[in-house]
Amino acid sequence: MLLEVCAYSLNSCLTAQRAGADRIELCGGLAEGGTTPSAGLIQLARKHLTIPLYVMIRPRGGDFLYSESELAVMKADISLAKTIGVDGVVLGVLQADGTVDEIQTRQLIDLARPLPVTFHRAFDMTRDPFEALEAIIRTGAIRILTSGQQQTAENGLSILRQLTQQAAGRIDIMAGAGVNAKNAQLLIETGADALHLSGSQKEDSDMVFRQPLVSMASVVPDEYEHIEASEEKIRAVIEHTRSVTK
Repeated sequence: MLLEVCAYSLNSCLTAQRAGADRIELCGGLAEGGTTPSAGLIQLARKHLTIPLYVMIRPRGGDFLYSESELAVMKADISLAKTIGVDGVVLGVLQADGTVDEIQTRQLIDLARPLPVTFHRAFDMTRDPFEALEAIIRTGAIRILTSGQQQTAENGLSILRQLTQQAAGRIDIMAGAGVNAKNAQLLIETGADALHLSGSQKEDSDMVFRQPLVSMASVVPDEYEHIEASEEKIRAVIEHTRSVTK
């Protein structure tokens, strides 16, 4: 069972690799659910990682209905990621009616070639997951990251099971959202091809002086803490998946 770790920093990338992860999905914008990381972070991750590196291509948080200017930014980010030497990209575009925007998604995938493309959890915001599955297959993406259209993959077990059956090997189904050592076995039993997790933990800031009157954060609850990958949490999932798939 392949295990992908979503990382938001170089430190988390290295932690995941040390724990035994098979692949990294590199993101920025933790509070927004993942956006395109900086060029500097991509370069350093590529320099230090020996496992495959996929990069999120998402110009902002919020919905997945993009303007022409936002699509232009996504295309530029794909081109930049290719020049840096990443192993794949992660993206997704929807239409206003909740269906997959096949035309725009296919254009981005064609630009990314020969890099493989994962269609991310924009899938979970579509109006019909089974309709969306067929649409994504037509775009040329090789993988779908999904929680089974539920807040967590554990809650989406039924849909995940149906998706893997419908996919029938035509596209990989990667289960993600709330994956941990306790529910990994349940997710494996859906027939999913891979698991996706952050294995995150909160780490307190090293700041001694803390300004009580001003906050730079509009979304993050506490700006004097940050989120990093936990080697212990990632390793626990990896050890479990390796033991049950031998």
